[in-house]
Amino acid sequence: MQVSFAAQRPADSDVIGFVIQKSTWDSFVFPLENPEAARDTAKLARFEGNAGQSFLYFAQEGGRTIRIALIAVADGDAADYSRAGGDLLAKVQTCGAKTIALHAANLDAKAAAEVAYGATLRNWRIDKYRTKLPETSKPTITGLTVVGAPAEAEALWASYAAIADGVALTKELVSEPANIIYPESFVERCQHLQALGIEIDVLDDKEMAKLGMGALLGVAQGSVRPARMLVMKWDGTGGKQEKPVVFVGKGVTFDTGGISIKPAAGMEDMKWDMGGAGAVAGTMKALAGRKAKAHVVGICGLVENMPDGNAQRPGDVVTSMSGQTIEVINTDAEGRLVLCDALHYAQEKFKPDTIIDLATLTGAIIISLGKEHAGLFSNSDELSDKLLAAGKATGDKLWRLPVGPAYDKLIDSPIADIKNVGPRDAGSITAAQFLQRFIQDGVKWAHLDIAGTVWGDKDGPTWAKGATGYGVKLLDRFVADNYEA
Repeated sequence: MQVSFAAQRPADSDVIGFVIQKSTWDSFVFPLENPEAARDTAKLARFEGNAGQSFLYFAQEGGRTIRIALIAVADGDAADYSRAGGDLLAKVQTCGAKTIALHAANLDAKAAAEVAYGATLRNWRIDKYRTKLPETSKPTITGLTVVGAPAEAEALWASYAAIADGVALTKELVSEPANIIYPESFVERCQHLQALGIEIDVLDDKEMAKLGMGALLGVAQGSVRPARMLVMKWDGTGGKQEKPVVFVGKGVTFDTGGISIKPAAGMEDMKWDMGGAGAVAGTMKALAGRKAKAHVVGICGLVENMPDGNAQRPGDVVTSMSGQTIEVINTDAEGRLVLCDALHYAQEKFKPDTIIDLATLTGAIIISLGKEHAGLFSNSDELSDKLLAAGKATGDKLWRLPVGPAYDKLIDSPIADIKNVGPRDAGSITAAQFLQRFIQDGVKWAHLDIAGTVWGDKDGPTWAKGATGYGVKLLDRFVADNYEA
């Protein structure tokens, strides 16, 4: 969908959209041929300008029958405006209309850009494999014109568009089936990032073996798909920020559970067990696309977890790159084995002060938080506060859970340095404790367990049913607030 800005509404607009705050609803003047009809029709539908309300009706305008959409928002919350844009788009996406004119004279520049942003995010969907999709179910919107917004809105849009492109990449990677996206093809899908100025390095399984990544490679050994580690480097500071902030993503492109195999029901969902890696790749695209003045490295540990005759067994002991030995109690607790080597590599290679990992790590986090928040675990109150603030500002919400010595001792192994699972209790916490054992002294670390937030079983405010793109907006805002401010 093409987004443009104009002073006057295009005459051929198929939809006219209005985003209205509750505080201004009673005095709002519609720039329509019959403004009172708009208000009267809305009142008949009990539209009162309350946040979250929406209303769509048909009207005559310029000798044509067009659609008029009213969306109500709360006052002052930027994320509300992006949700309003998503709501506007969802109402007309498949209705046959091609162009939307967003009346924005009543909005400030940021709000106008946020509405266009939300509409752009919501417009993404994956239909490429649906060969018999009815014409009436196909998206038809090709353009959105923001009309009458302050001049600054168009300047702001460039950054919003770059972030939306990053979210789209994440949704694409997460949505594709596992026979299409696997470690090698994930890397190929990210090669275009080099055109944006991102430097890409790829470690193959032989190089990782030389580095001693026995934990990550142990997960991959049951699959015919060889493991890869994707390293993406962006420095928009010209070398002024010596140490990068590092993002590490779990990239299990399909997770059967290995020998500790999962139940058949629902296993198809495990194509999105690479949601953390997808979020890291999308974030890197967003940062480079908007030329972020920050030094950032994104690392994706990419494997497929399969149960063939060469797969690792429960009870095996593997040696991680850090030298710590791990007793593999459950081969379905594989993500932490991938991450521990990726985290150690990141610290050894780039010497960061701050490192954040994202992973669809535990089903237990869904039991704890549902699908409203991702879990946040950290060794730093300062880093946690910054991430929580970024989550609140963008709608990629987080909730902090504890880590500590009492939980840490639950993963002591009787025959190795550590075991990869603890007891049933506090499963998400013991998973985080496992990762913390691979964080070096002095490094600020946060682990985001995003298992409940990367996929939506129903439509959301800025996504169609399926991949949500969670994490890109969060990390982009974290960088913007703390490394570019």
